[in-house]
Amino acid sequence: MITLTKKLKSSKGGVLDEPPKKRISIRDQLLVKEVSEMESNLPEGCVAHFDDPDTLHCFRLVVTPPEGYWWGGVFVFRINVPEDYNIAPPEVKCETRLWHPNISEEGEICLSLLRQNSIDGLGWAPTRRLKDVVWGLSSLFMDLLNFDDPLNIEAAEHYQRDKESFSRKVREYIEKHNKR
Repeated sequence: MITLTKKLKSSKGGVLDEPPKKRISIRDQLLVKEVSEMESNLPEGCVAHFDDPDTLHCFRLVVTPPEGYWWGGVFVFRINVPEDYNIAPPEVKCETRLWHPNISEEGEICLSLLRQNSIDGLGWAPTRRLKDVVWGLSSLFMDLLNFDDPLNIEAAEHYQRDKESFSRKVREYIEKHNKR
């Protein structure tokens, strides 16, 4: 699947029919290895989709939680890896509208490892990889729920006030905003 590998081989003296048209960036060299590693180690209920196999820096992650409040939902995240990766974290946006304390209705995501600078020391670091981002996004639907430091304050307060009503609203959002 990773045809960028062919480009890397040709830039290092491998044999290909035509030479690469431009120099391959450090980001793309890192992504060849990291995408392969990520795809072989996806959490349950996660699938990565690349619209173009030569464009590893832009892809969608589909998360289908196997349990919990969001069970039965299908949530699509757009992941863009900037040119200055791995110094800067990937940019992630949720394309599926949902009711969640750590994801705004506009698709912004509150996840420490996506922050360039984090007070808790758990923010982005050059040692992090794409698989860490994928596992973090998956965990937002299971064990990384944070009702104490939410992005969507209204959703967090709703949960604290009435868990049954919160669960109903999550189901309503899933029924209304999930494309099957």
